[in-house]
Amino acid sequence: MKITVFGATGGVGREVVRQALAAGHEVTAVVRDPARLDVPAQDRLRVAVVADLTDESALLPVLAGRDAVVSALGAANNKQARLTPVTGPALRAVVAAMQRAGVERLTAVSAAPLGPDAKGDGLLLRKVGYPLLRWALRDLYADLAVMESVIAGVSGVRWTVVRPPRLLNRPGTGHYRRALDANVPGGRVIARADVATALLDLLSDPSTAGHAVGVAA
Repeated sequence: MKITVFGATGGVGREVVRQALAAGHEVTAVVRDPARLDVPAQDRLRVAVVADLTDESALLPVLAGRDAVVSALGAANNKQARLTPVTGPALRAVVAAMQRAGVERLTAVSAAPLGPDAKGDGLLLRKVGYPLLRWALRDLYADLAVMESVIAGVSGVRWTVVRPPRLLNRPGTGHYRRALDANVPGGRVIARADVATALLDLLSDPSTAGHAVGVAA
């Protein structure tokens, strides 16, 4: 498969690139600073520098001839999302460019707080913990909500949104729990590497097209 990866220098994005190459895919890694990619050069890896991810025309060359797109884009923190929203504006341009380039499959990382509270979670979490989290990171989640709305409203793109809980920098297990259009009961954390695995796995799972998938360790 020929895959274009946006957000390739982030924690999840780098793992997507590494795992996709290890699986034999051809990867176009879209970056602003190639030095931050930290993935050995090889024949099946193309590094494409795009300064402005909201420039639809600039995205066409990195999408031409691709089979699928993985977005690991996301603001680094709540302040960045408040001052300069990243994900919503970028994905608006990405899906428009996908339509023009004829690329139909997309997986994109979002966040568990945009989904419904998981069945079985305690009253304290549902009434206090989750509302506090959504308030504290409200700008970051607002940016992701725009992204989800944008890709859900576009025609000709078979999208899947992946909603993980708190991300950890630890080795991936290659395994994760998942829930369609729901959050995973008791799902508190997941390794960034396992989110990358999910993003790649779901590209070839047509049953998740047009859905959000909660994932967790």
